Amino acid sequence: MSAFQSVTPARTRVPTRHPLLALATGWLVTRAAMLALLAHNTLPLLGRGAVAREVWKLYQHWYVVLSHGAFPAHDTLWQYPPGAGAVLLSPALLPGLTYFQAFVALTLVTDAVVTSALARAGTRPGRSLRGAGYWTLGLPLLLHVPLARYDVQVTALAVLSLLTLTRFPRTGAALAALGALVKVWPALVLLGTPPGRATRSAWGWAAVTGAVSLAVFAALFRNPFAFARQQGGRGVQIESFGGTALALATHAGWPGRVRYRYGALEFTGPHVAAVAHLSLALTAAALALLALWRLRARRRTPATPYDAALSAVLLFTVTSRVISPQYMVWLLGLAAVCLTSRATTQRPVAALVAVASAVSVVAYPTLYHEVAGCTWTGCALMLTRNGLLASAAVTSFVRLWRSTKLVPLPGEPETGSNRLPHGALSPS
Repeated sequence: MSAFQSVTPARTRVPTRHPLLALATGWLVTRAAMLALLAHNTLPLLGRGAVAREVWKLYQHWYVVLSHGAFPAHDTLWQYPPGAGAVLLSPALLPGLTYFQAFVALTLVTDAVVTSALARAGTRPGRSLRGAGYWTLGLPLLLHVPLARYDVQVTALAVLSLLTLTRFPRTGAALAALGALVKVWPALVLLGTPPGRATRSAWGWAAVTGAVSLAVFAALFRNPFAFARQQGGRGVQIESFGGTALALATHAGWPGRVRYRYGALEFTGPHVAAVAHLSLALTAAALALLALWRLRARRRTPATPYDAALSAVLLFTVTSRVISPQYMVWLLGLAAVCLTSRATTQRPVAALVAVASAVSVVAYPTLYHEVAGCTWTGCALMLTRNGLLASAAVTSFVRLWRSTKLVPLPGEPETGSNRLPHGALSPS
């Protein structure tokens, strides 16, 4: 039996010339608009220059340190795995431009690669161009923020990994490993690989790719693991679920303060450590829940790896101590991959992610001073955005769970919903 049980009939390829032309036009128009916003990012409603400052001040500073063969070990703002260094050094590929110009140009190129990959996947039999359209129109919901962060690059690795896993599992696994070396979350895209040989091969290749890449970084740069010390010191960011609870607590007399620490605005004061520990405990619980799903799931569709990846990243996002605006780029990319398959269960989730993205940019950069000041307006914004994310996470996991026939636990009676047909083999 095939590793995947298709739930859609075979479809003949249909002409896609006009949809692809519309897609390309939409991409050019929306990206031009994003560039225009970035060029005017000093306007009050666009963040007073804070969005672009991340690149020309912080990233460029790290570029100088990295170009001298070392990671910024004593910089508390450096909290990223070694692979991030490669992304931050990439503007050197365009020596005729300033660092900022080269970074934005490469981000746009990467964005175009993601769009092309989604479009190519969408033209295959049984697939859809909705994923490419969703990414094309969804990313601009975050205004100019994606162009001034390197989350488009790491999302590209995750998207390409998922799109290649079924046909070229080794390549897909290697891309996931490289993505995890830039920001850890792309490792989660391997969660939905079919059990048996496919999983052993994918996870094995990911481990080898990761180990070899780490060895290369260790050989070329000093202090490659310095990020772990800074990451462990992170507190509760004001945009996280815990941060929203603490912001509301200030209106009930809680004496905590918002301070700039570890590159973000975080809460300090009584009980903040307890909130941070609760977030970590919830992340562990999310991991256990995903492991339970994987152990019990037996029925799989072509969209299961995509759906599982989105569900996993959503669960880890909502339980995180930090939910930066650019995290929405990850979710938009994974939702787009889901929508390339007609078998996906995540269409309502993709809609929730899109709405949450639109609300996110109202919170940052437009009204970030309200969020930082814990005003009622700021609290309402974060309650809305985080409420949408929570709804998306619950809906995503429930739909993933129900889309798979589950094997009963030892001693648990079989039901009509999880009984496998007599003589049926589980996919290998």
